[in-house]
Amino acid sequence: MYLARLSVVNFKNIEDVSMDLAEKVNCFLGNNGAGKTSLLDAIYYLAFCKSFFNPIDSQNIRHDEGFFVIDGNIVLDGEEERFFCGLKKGDKKHFKRNQKEYERLADHIGIIPLVMIAPADTHLVTEGSDVRRKFMDGIISQYDRQYLDHLLHYNRLLAQRNALLKHQWAERKFDSLSLEVFDEQLHDLGTTIYAKRVSFLEGYLPIFNRFYALISGGAETVSIEYDSALNDTTLLELFNASRDRDYRAQYTTQGIHKDDLKFTIGGHPMKKFGSQGQIKSFVISLKLAQFDYLKDIKQRKPILLLDDIFDKLDDQRVAALMQLVSEEHFGQIFITDANLHRVPDLFKDEQVPLKKFLVESGSIKEF
Repeated sequence: MYLARLSVVNFKNIEDVSMDLAEKVNCFLGNNGAGKTSLLDAIYYLAFCKSFFNPIDSQNIRHDEGFFVIDGNIVLDGEEERFFCGLKKGDKKHFKRNQKEYERLADHIGIIPLVMIAPADTHLVTEGSDVRRKFMDGIISQYDRQYLDHLLHYNRLLAQRNALLKHQWAERKFDSLSLEVFDEQLHDLGTTIYAKRVSFLEGYLPIFNRFYALISGGAETVSIEYDSALNDTTLLELFNASRDRDYRAQYTTQGIHKDDLKFTIGGHPMKKFGSQGQIKSFVISLKLAQFDYLKDIKQRKPILLLDDIFDKLDDQRVAALMQLVSEEHFGQIFITDANLHRVPDLFKDEQVPLKKFLVESGSIKEF
């Protein structure tokens, strides 16, 4: 699988560009702010129907314009297919596969497996549990459509339960029977989601550890643990035990929406004890393991987007990473860099198909 051609109009700071792409390595090179990351985000949009950086679709329209269009020709299983995404201000988003519009955007997720590695990924370590849950849920949703449906259903019921708690608090009238209707449904959905998360991590963790060892040279020992109250009890028991607290708090304080992933280095929290280079190596390993996990399940190599990955990595880790992604094990790769020569020089001995694009003020040309 690979992206053969990309056209982008009025997306972020990109005015109007079209390009034919290499099956292996594509370098977007140029100064910061020129539009390199916007091009990667346009490719991400084709896979996930949303921006990696900005969830508000209308804000991704180029300044003073009324619409954006992203158009890509992708070779899937030997057949070239066309994917189209367009948005006009004040209108709904349109997403098409071979000129046929999707009834639900969720039906598109997983068709184009893709992994994005960007500087913002460090928030997987430094920010709250919701970021790590979204990371885990995002991987599973790419290969398990039912999981995504269950997760969406769980979140809708959770919002309704929270609304009921707020109403009961406002009325000063606690009704546990009304809550039990939601609790039973949330228990069934949440238990299924929990089991699939456990299964995912069992397969994912050995892959992650292997990549971290390769990038770091085996210098540190790292680990990931799934932190969930369901490790020790059932969801119904949690709901029963926390009803009074939920009523006072006016929201659901227990459930799989509170689960987390614990990241450690040498047995200590990565957030507190990891250096900048170790955190960067950790999140790159998270994403490369995501690539491998999806590749094995979907039997299709995901597209790999590498945005400004060289910052805070020493030369040894950069060289190890580039050697990894140049192997036949990986498929199509897109890399951004402000240095015009670094990436091409790193790949010059690897004998892989490579294209270089100079990005300047939202325009692009091959060189």
